[in-house]
Amino acid sequence: MKPGSATEKNGRASLSRHRSVWEMRSDGWIGLVDDLSRLAILPAEHPERERRLTHVRAIVEQLAPVESYWAFPGGRVFGELAQWIERDELARAHQAARRIHRVLAARTYRHDVNTLDSDNELPSQIETDSERQAQLARPYFEVLIVDEMSASEEDALRRRVQRKRSADDDFIFDVVVVPSFEDALIATLVNFNLQAVVIRHGFPFRSVNHNDMLRRFLDGMDEGIEKMAEFERGPLLGRQIAQIRPELDLYLVTDVNVEAIAAQVGEVFKRIFFGEEDHIELYSSIMKGVGERHRTPFFNALRDYAKQPTGVFHALPLARGKSIMNSNWIGDLAQFYGMNLFMAETSATSGGLDSLLDPVGPLKMAQEYAARAFGARRTYFATNGTSTCNKIVVQALVRPDDIVLVDRNCHKSHHYGLVLAGAQVAYLDSYPLDQYSMYGAVPIRHIKQTLLDFRRAGTLDRVRMVLLTNCTFDGIVYDVERVMMECLAIKPDLVFLWDEAWFAFARCHPIYRQRTGMASAAKLCEMLKDPAYAERHAAFSEGFDWDDEQRVLDTRLLPDPTKARVRVYATHSTHKTLTALRQGSMIHVWDQDFKDKAEEAFHEAYMTHTSTSPNYQILASLDVGRRQVELEGYELIQRQLELAMSLREQVLHHPLLKRYFRFLSVRDVVPTEYRESGVDSYYNDETGWNNLEAAWRTDEFALDPTRATLTIGATGMDGDTFKNKELMDRYGIQINKTSRNTVLFMTNIGSTRSAVAYLIEVLVKIARDVDHRISDMSAIERRIHEKRVRSLTLEQPPLPDFSSFHFAFRGRSVEGRAGTRDGDIRSAFFLSYDDVNCEYIDMAEAAKAIQAGRDLVSALFVIPYPPGFPILVPGQVISAEILQFMAALDVREIHGFRPELGFRIFNDAALSRAAQATAARAALALSGRAAQPQERDGEIKAASTSTPAAETAQASSTTRSEE
Repeated sequence: MKPGSATEKNGRASLSRHRSVWEMRSDGWIGLVDDLSRLAILPAEHPERERRLTHVRAIVEQLAPVESYWAFPGGRVFGELAQWIERDELARAHQAARRIHRVLAARTYRHDVNTLDSDNELPSQIETDSERQAQLARPYFEVLIVDEMSASEEDALRRRVQRKRSADDDFIFDVVVVPSFEDALIATLVNFNLQAVVIRHGFPFRSVNHNDMLRRFLDGMDEGIEKMAEFERGPLLGRQIAQIRPELDLYLVTDVNVEAIAAQVGEVFKRIFFGEEDHIELYSSIMKGVGERHRTPFFNALRDYAKQPTGVFHALPLARGKSIMNSNWIGDLAQFYGMNLFMAETSATSGGLDSLLDPVGPLKMAQEYAARAFGARRTYFATNGTSTCNKIVVQALVRPDDIVLVDRNCHKSHHYGLVLAGAQVAYLDSYPLDQYSMYGAVPIRHIKQTLLDFRRAGTLDRVRMVLLTNCTFDGIVYDVERVMMECLAIKPDLVFLWDEAWFAFARCHPIYRQRTGMASAAKLCEMLKDPAYAERHAAFSEGFDWDDEQRVLDTRLLPDPTKARVRVYATHSTHKTLTALRQGSMIHVWDQDFKDKAEEAFHEAYMTHTSTSPNYQILASLDVGRRQVELEGYELIQRQLELAMSLREQVLHHPLLKRYFRFLSVRDVVPTEYRESGVDSYYNDETGWNNLEAAWRTDEFALDPTRATLTIGATGMDGDTFKNKELMDRYGIQINKTSRNTVLFMTNIGSTRSAVAYLIEVLVKIARDVDHRISDMSAIERRIHEKRVRSLTLEQPPLPDFSSFHFAFRGRSVEGRAGTRDGDIRSAFFLSYDDVNCEYIDMAEAAKAIQAGRDLVSALFVIPYPPGFPILVPGQVISAEILQFMAALDVREIHGFRPELGFRIFNDAALSRAAQATAARAALALSGRAAQPQERDGEIKAASTSTPAAETAQASSTTRSEE
């Protein structure tokens, strides 16, 4: 099957040219209205008339199959429009096309749907507030009907649906009828109004539409499906739609053995009906299914509470807005925010509300709905950000002296969480992108090598967790499934924490979803239960030499299904990429052993870090944000992706912009060895989205196209200057992350075409300013400018890897100092609290001391903003490479470094005492472990190859050589 093919064996369907379908539809209607307006006034003999009429017919031919996948304007209305054009009734056609386009652009068909049945008039645009409120009160959606029907049968079905409508219905829906398997897949992908699919019995496989743009969805379709019996296609289609858009409610209507089908595929369909016997039941089921996703239990409870008369004899004078309404001085607060905010402010946990610390009512339901939406087994809300979520998960799962493998470039909350947990930290190095002063992600080979190092040292049993950021700030995304599979092959009981703070939106889109923690955990869990996988693993493991480290590193490892446990956690900054108030975050859990091994500890950690007075407005916004994910997340993320690609293309092709700016592509940020697909660019006019799909399916690392990193070195400005003085101060454009020569623009679900247009306009202005400034430079000024450009584009300092922990902090047990990377940041962190243990040294003195052979050991986290990850952690040796990088930084904000004093480091006396304490703890740990078995929790047998005596000798030798 070709890369990017329409439907593959895992059920994913191609999104090739998806952006072009939506844009083509919008631009097609604009062009149609424009051409018809000119044709309507041109005399019959005008030479321009025939050319424009040919163009109009071409647009109609292109739009006709596309319009068949939406309920509005519908096949009948569009057919009438086409007939008017063919009969040369161009004035009438122009009037109809103009009104249809107005309604499509404003989406007013979502409210004014009844006029679609009028024979005389087309719907007009909503203009009154009352009509807008009516539209909001009864949201509109569409139901896809997969069945081969005649035009009269389709009209009869639509009339039947409309007759069932009631004023008491919470929603309004219309139907889209498609006749084939292929058409159903296309409609699922391109129609964002769909909320339910009804698959009826007996329909053909092939689509009659042969529009080239649509056929790209279907190239390479498995011929075996076409030969399949018609009654088998319905269940298969349901499974494939569920893979593409799992949020849709699926219903099957069949004329064959309904009981047997229900037993086989019941988990895919919400209901299965026999023939035509339950019209009313099907209609009610559709309304109920959408209602379940629309329901926001906690938001509704809070809104109802705000309407109740309440006497407050409790905390919060602000509750019900009383302290504001009774004030002569702060009434402007209510004017600014509105009274509903304060009417809903309360510390009550009863009266229809709930307690975040012990939810039993609407909050409990809201979290269960969130778990459903994000594909988790359980979900927990947080009101103080993902920083707290990260600390909760680490504290719940990591015990003192457990070893945690963590990306050194992860968010600082993880580092502080590991301090609090007392973990032994083994920092992993991401691959560097020196030319852009940024890091990528941690290669799987490096992770495996680190695990093998612990195995060789006899301490693999203490490795508890792998903690990685997915996706990174710059948009690098892991192959999550592969990382977990290969790690579990070496250590079957590993726990994974995926920091998806910037990736919460990924669940909404079929391309992104496959690389999320929750989707990968579900897939991995099912795979490990599959007898076919057990056979595959048996064949793999037969004769495999686990002692041959090189072979282990070079092989795609498979975990043992009898030993591996799927224990996956993901933290989401919901407020960063979805709709939620600031600090609204979630913890998602897919842990097979949660009840037995984590629940109590998780509860205690949650209690430790969660406020007893959580903000209810934040919780309500999380509930509503979840609703949006389930009802329109797919549409919003696809549009976000489109906007990002449009922004990239505008800069790529603009003659002035490309002189100074360039958006980094996947080949710039993912080295060739991590791109198995060989894809260099994710989108082009010839192949559409095929490259994106191929790369995200196969490559070790992928790039999120919505993270648009712009190189700016050619302007002579560094990232910090460009961000603050140009974008923010002059033009009011907000961004977050910069490097020495790049700035990062992130589209999100709130981005608009107008915002993208404004950004392009600003970049053009900045480029013109640079042009004018350069043209006005003297010869000396030009040389200075060129030197600056050369420094920013060609002379980037190498990014330093993690140096090492000083031997005084190289573990609480002697094995931790025997050739492994782990260290005790907790001891170092708290040792620095006492000033008697520390001194300061400036950059120049530090360079001289290192050259003289002195070990300089950081007493603090040193974190430049940007990039926002620690260059140094407590207990880490300061290397010459780190000094070189620090000297080249252009940022003003460096936490843990005082320019007037320099680095805070441990003095020699403190290091000596710390080394003695470490040795004492090591001896105590060794005596306690001497009688312990070498294997724990199903660890592979090859892990235990050294004896306690050998470990003691090795550690003593290492200590002496280091000292």
